[in-house]
Amino acid sequence: MNTTVWLSQVQSLVSLGFISLFLVLELGLVWALLLFKIANHFTQGNAWMLAYRFWVRVYALAAIVGLAACVPLLIQVGSLWPGLLDRIGDVSGPLLAAAILTTFVVKSCFTGAMLFAQRGLSDLAHTGVVLMVALGTTLAVFWALSLFGWMQTPAGVGFLNGKYYVTSWYEVVFNPSAGWLLLLALSVSGMTVAFLMLGVTARKAASLPADDSARHTFRTGIVTGLLSVLVFAVAIAGYGRLVTEHQPAKAAATSAYWQSNTPTDLPLIGWPDERESRTRGEVSWPEAGTRWLGHDNAGNPLGLDRFSGMHPPVALTFWSFRLTVIVSVLMVIAACGGMWCMRRKYIEHGDMPAGWRHMFSGLTMLGWLATVALVCHVLAGLAPFVVNQTVTFLEVAASVKPMHLVFGIAAHLVVYAVLLAGFFHLLRHGMQYGVVPVARRRGRA
Repeated sequence: MNTTVWLSQVQSLVSLGFISLFLVLELGLVWALLLFKIANHFTQGNAWMLAYRFWVRVYALAAIVGLAACVPLLIQVGSLWPGLLDRIGDVSGPLLAAAILTTFVVKSCFTGAMLFAQRGLSDLAHTGVVLMVALGTTLAVFWALSLFGWMQTPAGVGFLNGKYYVTSWYEVVFNPSAGWLLLLALSVSGMTVAFLMLGVTARKAASLPADDSARHTFRTGIVTGLLSVLVFAVAIAGYGRLVTEHQPAKAAATSAYWQSNTPTDLPLIGWPDERESRTRGEVSWPEAGTRWLGHDNAGNPLGLDRFSGMHPPVALTFWSFRLTVIVSVLMVIAACGGMWCMRRKYIEHGDMPAGWRHMFSGLTMLGWLATVALVCHVLAGLAPFVVNQTVTFLEVAASVKPMHLVFGIAAHLVVYAVLLAGFFHLLRHGMQYGVVPVARRRGRA
């Protein structure tokens, strides 16, 4: 394995993973804020508006951190992978420009009005602004996912002299992976926000008396969590079927299927050993893997032996997918427990048992764990190619000293750790003290 390429991949994966944390949080929260605004229209009292005022601050913080984290990634594209844009520039250039332009328009025109112009707009007009922010954020995410999807399932292009050129923009934008990746992003963002709401509400219940806004937030988290996990199950099944057709090496690595034309048992747990081409401590489901493997023209399942070493890292691909599934199952169990708490009206009475509070508090960032695992599976499963079956990471990597990359990774980790610590500190401050209104008076600061 080329050390420079491997370290460059690690640095890019770290940056993409960090961005994805706040991207899914921003995407999920903006739709939750729209729900709060709509619910406020059709109910009496200000409970939904109080929930909106608290969570809009979390959204603003996530949006700022996510936007700032995009800058290092754009720099890495040119510094770590200088040959990439030369190969796919005709495809990636317009899609990246569309994502950046959409983000700029949303942030400059609508996000500012949503955050700072609520008092100057009617309630209906401000709700319309929140809707535009939600649609714009989703569209910006779609442009980025369309590019990532195209890199996994290239469509609407020709390949000449080592470079891609576009033959159909419709097929490029709406490539086979784009829709499934968007559905995965929306469902994971819903899962992330749902458990963040449950965890924050449980933590606040330990020190502050529950009010109507906390009860509404808790119910919203439970319903959103259950629905998001169900949608995620559909999305992951659809994406898995797509992988078997377009990325058979990734499908084989996910199932740790080493030898073609052998029994297609599906390993549930175990540790893949690439040196010996076997899975240690395997616990499998007999004959359950055929559906999730690629097949040749004769209908025989394709194992890792058919790809001559040009397959993803098996252990990372194998366990990142299983971690995603395990987290999803935990979310279903926790959400069902939350439904039981709702039926017992613990939140209404403000007497949620300490065990339940600790459980929901401990699962606050469970959605982020699912996000990181999913990002690892999608991106690591593409290796050693950066564009499926054509352009490899080795072809487009820069010549950088490994020690420089080690220092770069360490610096990124330190900065990201500081940003995460700041985010959690401000979130904890909001949970302790709530939303403190600030009155403005003319002539005074």
